[in-house]
Amino acid sequence: MTRTRAYEVAVRAEAALGEGPTWDAEAQRLIWIDILGSRVFTYDPVSGRRTVLATEQHVGAAKPRAGGGLVVNLRDGVGLYGAGPEDFHWLHRDPVPGRRANDAAVAPDGALWTGTMRYDEAPGGGTLSRIAPDGTVTAVLDDVTVSNGTGWSPDGRLMYYIDTPTRRIDVFDFDSDSDSDGQQATNRRPLAVIDEADGFPDGLTVDADGCVWVALWDGGAVRRYTPSGTLDRVVELPVPRATACTFGGADLTDLYITTARTGLEAPHPLAGSVLVVPGAGKGLPQPPFAG
Repeated sequence: MTRTRAYEVAVRAEAALGEGPTWDAEAQRLIWIDILGSRVFTYDPVSGRRTVLATEQHVGAAKPRAGGGLVVNLRDGVGLYGAGPEDFHWLHRDPVPGRRANDAAVAPDGALWTGTMRYDEAPGGGTLSRIAPDGTVTAVLDDVTVSNGTGWSPDGRLMYYIDTPTRRIDVFDFDSDSDSDGQQATNRRPLAVIDEADGFPDGLTVDADGCVWVALWDGGAVRRYTPSGTLDRVVELPVPRATACTFGGADLTDLYITTARTGLEAPHPLAGSVLVVPGAGKGLPQPPFAG
């Protein structure tokens, strides 16, 4: 196992709950969010240009859409943005008092897999659902506490998933040819378990070698696990609350890491910033939402 501290600061910020980094291949920019700040940010690493979009609700995830715009996982459901902030409509609206959106990911077939959780993190109060491009919703898991990282193996035959309080990175068999009856993801089992002293697993990304990179909340690190579940690399960070990671850049070799400062009495100056590890590995192209 190797350890490194070779991070740089991509975006210096003070996000309360920075999350959901996503590389927008079409625009060659990073998309990331501040859940509690109700903001969607973009960052162009070549020009340094940054943008911000204010959402009317807490936002758990924002992903690029095919043809432009964004799909967003909001407190009350999933919405679509077009060319500008005024071009918005709901794709699926399902408000539940005390519940909010959390992480989401786009599957190889262009569907959005969305997670929710209770604000009070009550056990079993969250869900994992599949949102088809036409807005059709399929319930996948209904006994989730804090729905977090979701990703797929390079061949699309495995799906990785994290319900944070379990301290597990789980793996499912995935059938991309399913008729979306809720059985696309089956045979759930643990890939790896995080020891209590090492923090909680949060967001994840999968690289071109099929390895799973996981951000550790209260662990101050990002870990890489092989497809067999072996820990083989640790990126040590100066901030305790790493939230998620993704590969970006023209060659998908730079690992971007979002962080949070919420709940910290004396946050590190970089807490809430986006960090980057240049040349960390080789990522997979992320499909846009097909809706």
